[in-house]
Amino acid sequence: MFDAKLRPVIDPPLNAAARQLVRLGVSANMLTIAGALIGLGAAAAIALQYYTAGLLLVAANRLLDGLDGPVARIKGPSEFGGYLDSLADFLFYVSVPAAFGIANPANALPALFLVSSFTITAVSFLAFAAVAARAGANDGAHGKKAFIYSTGLMEGAETIAFFIAMCLFPLWFPALAWIFTALCVATVLQRIAMARRQFD
Repeated sequence: MFDAKLRPVIDPPLNAAARQLVRLGVSANMLTIAGALIGLGAAAAIALQYYTAGLLLVAANRLLDGLDGPVARIKGPSEFGGYLDSLADFLFYVSVPAAFGIANPANALPALFLVSSFTITAVSFLAFAAVAARAGANDGAHGKKAFIYSTGLMEGAETIAFFIAMCLFPLWFPALAWIFTALCVATVLQRIAMARRQFD
């Protein structure tokens, strides 16, 4: 919901950092892979109940995810890079709630529902992107991406806000996870309505 609105704020510093990384010979795929490994490290820390370490690694993962796109645009984006970035994103999004489910048995059921809702949300997102690409429908609100992004109630910024809250207040995970699950379901319904308007 807020991703497109945050772009004018976060893009200038990310682009400046990306130019420095390119001068150092860092590639977008290197950042994506490093971010994915850090994301798995965040999940491991959370599963072991090292929530502060998990929070710091979540932040590092998102920083690298924010940098790989600008680096790719400077060096020239590739189809494989876009694919790899999406795969790394969803690996991160699923592993963090799963880690909370491992950390505390009381978290298991809400974590299961949250991971399931993420899966359905991802399908709605990627299916919309595939059909929109074929139809040539792109509003450009999310900047230059490997594929067409559909605006939704729950996007990257909202997801990270929930992950941060979960790391800061791990005992609140069940309540946060149920709220997050409901918002993911609402996002899927929103995308179905958008798809009906645009594609039918």
